[in-house]
Order: sequence, then C-alpha cells, then structure tokens
Amino acid sequence: MARTKEFDPDAALQAALELFWRRGYEATSMADLVEHLGIGRASIYATFGNKHALYLKAMDRYAETCHPQLFDELSQPGPALPAVRAVVRRFATESTADEGRRNGCFVTNTAAELGPHDADAARRVEISWENIETLIHSALVRAQAQGELDKDREPRALARMLLVLMQGMRVVGKTSGDPGRVGDAAEQALTLLD
Repeated sequence: MARTKEFDPDAALQAALELFWRRGYEATSMADLVEHLGIGRASIYATFGNKHALYLKAMDRYAETCHPQLFDELSQPGPALPAVRAVVRRFATESTADEGRRNGCFVTNTAAELGPHDADAARRVEISWENIETLIHSALVRAQAQGELDKDREPRALARMLLVLMQGMRVVGKTSGDPGRVGDAAEQALTLLD
C-alpha cells in the first residue's frame, strides 16, 4: 500500500521558490531546503527530484504567477498606452521597494547566476522574457491601432527596449541605494512612447 504524503507538495514548492528567490541556487543547500520546507530529504527527492529539478519547478511556478498579472494589466479594454506606462512604473517601484531590493526578480537573478552555464534554466529565462516581450508588443500594437502611438514607431523594438529596461531596473534596484536612478530611467524610457 502506497504511503500518503504527509506534506502539501504545492506549499513545499512555494516555500522552495521563496528560499531560492531570496538566496539563489548555489547558496541554497539541500540541508537549507530540508530545514525551510520542514520535510525530509527523501521526501524532497521523491516528490521533486534533485535540487536542480526543484529549482526548475520553482522557476515554472514563478512564471505561472507573474505572467497572468502582466496579461491582465496589459490586455484590459480601452487605451493601451497607459497600461504599458503603469507596468513600467510598477516595475520601477517594485525594484526599489525594500522587498524588491532584497530579492530582485527571480528570473533576472537566474539569468545572472545560472544562465551562462545551465541550458535548462536559460531556456526558462528566455521563455519568460519572450512572454513579457509579447505582452508588451501586443499592447503597443493595440496602442498604435487606436492612435495612441505614432505610426512611425516600431512596436517590436519598443517592446524589446522596455523588456531590457525592466530587467535592468530589477538589477539596479537590487544593488543601488538610489531609487531615483531607477525611477529616472523609467521615466526617460517612457518618453519614447510620446
């Protein structure tokens, strides 16, 4: 007879995500995971696989939670350009808030830590960035069709610029003590949408 799990795998995955997000992949040991999740090493391996597999599952969970929020923000009916501006400003604000500074962005952190040498992590980073770029691009295409964005602007190039800006804001916000640096950059970039 199979034993039933004595823990909630969903809650354990969320706890692992939070620990990896706060500490990074390399700085998080299996002993740290056992302590933080409150479950045995064998249960972690049986449910999630090794530390790397658990990390990738945590990345997938992170994408499941952040992309729907962006979709909701950028696909509302009505004017699209104010929504794009609001998203960029939200990223700037979150990047300089205490929790944002402490943790940064899980995807951006992964890109910097694992992207250069971990193909599975790099693929997830790229998928995340492609999704964000597509959402912004779609909103800018709508803005252009609705007459909010000049016809001579290139929505794809603008979406890519905003993606890079938003990811850069996460890095600078995490390391800089000057929130004005991130805020000024966001506002300057948004002038390109005028």
